[in-house]
Amino acid sequence: MRDSIIQIEHLTKTFGTGSSAVHALEDISLDIRQGEIFGIIGLSGAGKSTLVRCMNLLERPTSGSITVGGQRLAWMEPDGGSEKLVTVSEKELRLARRDITMIFQSFNLLMQRTCLKNVCFPMELAGVSGAQARKRAEELLELVGLGDKANAYPAQLSGGQKQRVAIARALATNPKVLLCDEATSALDPTTTASILALLKDLNEKLGVTVVVITHQMSVIEEICSRVAILDGGVMAEQGNVQDIFSNPSTDAARRLVYPGGVRAEQVPASSRAVRISFNGGTVYQPLIASLAIDCGVKVNILGADTRSINGHAFGTMLLSLPEDPNDAAKALSYIRAQPNVTAEEVEYHG
Repeated sequence: MRDSIIQIEHLTKTFGTGSSAVHALEDISLDIRQGEIFGIIGLSGAGKSTLVRCMNLLERPTSGSITVGGQRLAWMEPDGGSEKLVTVSEKELRLARRDITMIFQSFNLLMQRTCLKNVCFPMELAGVSGAQARKRAEELLELVGLGDKANAYPAQLSGGQKQRVAIARALATNPKVLLCDEATSALDPTTTASILALLKDLNEKLGVTVVVITHQMSVIEEICSRVAILDGGVMAEQGNVQDIFSNPSTDAARRLVYPGGVRAEQVPASSRAVRISFNGGTVYQPLIASLAIDCGVKVNILGADTRSINGHAFGTMLLSLPEDPNDAAKALSYIRAQPNVTAEEVEYHG
């Protein structure tokens, strides 16, 4: 297993005090491995943006500990009969943030600066010479596919191009971690796909760890190897993307993975049905056709919520079984014999 690069233990963040206090995060523990693309997902208000902003102390946690690249940024120390949060000094934090940079939904470019000078900006703050900064900025703009836009201003760029400049700027200090806070939420699907492809390419070429904050399950499917699901400020579930897609164990995970449902309420009265889960096989549609061809049994699809991830099938399908008990038994036996498929009979309880 690769070494951890971000370790978060028992992190809590509360805004306000007393009866008006809002508990944005409660007892969050997370371990992100070096060189991976890790996703954090949740619905609006789940606490995901607060969590990512705690990783580089843009938000100071109320309690807990944060370690990045082996350096403790925040931790608890005894304080009389209780404990208090301690953080690194402002100088140490400025240096640490060179290793854990961030891109945002709104790009946050300096509108009065050219693309080249936007990318140079963090290097100027770090004391890099003008000539070195310019050379590095030109290389980074080339890397993100905007070598011809060095002298353009942000107002002259599309949303996708602005995000590419923001990514180039975030890479200027050779960070170990790139935090992406809803970085594709303002982009159309085609542009989103191109930005995700760029992040994946940079992860492979540079070895930079990428943390993706999103409310879009399609983003997690596309590039993440592992995912954490937040629900109401609490860690609902975390693990490998394929494992969670094949068998979400919490209601929060099921709402995100299968937002369309596939519920027992869809089964007509006096009918029998089977809920099929596809757990990473290569196909799912031919199952219905092959059931009819091989067994001579026809079934109706009552509902389905399926998707393909890297060529593998995940999701659920609800089928109405034949009224004839022998045909129903034959269908169940056939389905359960298929690889990477589980089947559970569902009864109507209207």
